[in-house]
Amino acid sequence: MKIAYFDCFSGISGDMCLGALAGAGVDWDWLKGELAKLPVEGYGMRMEKVTHNGISATNVFVDLLEVEQPERHLADIFQIIDDSLLPVEVKEKSKAVFGRLAAAEAAVHCTTPDHVHFHEVGAVDAIVDVVGTVLGLGMLGADRIYASPLPVGKGFVRCSHGIIPLPAPATLEILRGVPVYGAEIEGELVTPTGAALIATLAEAFTGLPPLVIEKTGYGAGKRKMERPNLLRLIVGEAAG
Repeated sequence: MKIAYFDCFSGISGDMCLGALAGAGVDWDWLKGELAKLPVEGYGMRMEKVTHNGISATNVFVDLLEVEQPERHLADIFQIIDDSLLPVEVKEKSKAVFGRLAAAEAAVHCTTPDHVHFHEVGAVDAIVDVVGTVLGLGMLGADRIYASPLPVGKGFVRCSHGIIPLPAPATLEILRGVPVYGAEIEGELVTPTGAALIATLAEAFTGLPPLVIEKTGYGAGKRKMERPNLLRLIVGEAAG
């Protein structure tokens, strides 16, 4: 049985997930080819190798080629995923992630999931992050997915609604039932997209389970911190 363990010592985001998967052996050209099956245009993908505190990692960028992207509702996201040529399991898991995002936004803004304007999380880069992560885990053959408890930062961040406190209200809503702890770091460590991915896909938040390590990968965050701003993915066969 194959295990994929996300060691979130500096948090988690969608692009960090893609970077960690690429570092753990997911073929980049294959991933781009699979994502091209989505009926979405106006973006490009690239990656680069970086070093954080002496650790080699993969930094992933989703570049928007068009300045304006349409504002999307949950039904629009689901339609994009359903209209793709991707496997049914990938579609269902990706829709579950976006469903969790919409439910959290609805709870925060006192509306219903169908009426949520996704803003940042509905942008093309979030679609790529979510579907790409589901695809990558499938390519690695992950039967079970686990994660460490999640560190959350503090302070404030600007979004489409203005300045909001960290952790972002939607992120906290997504993480109901998930173990978190204060990292006493200024800034956003867990993004809504990262929170929705790991809360949906991981079956437990725990220490590293017994496994025989086969691959590791490090996905880089965009911000420099004193600690390495990385997401570590450990893949191996269950032991014991």
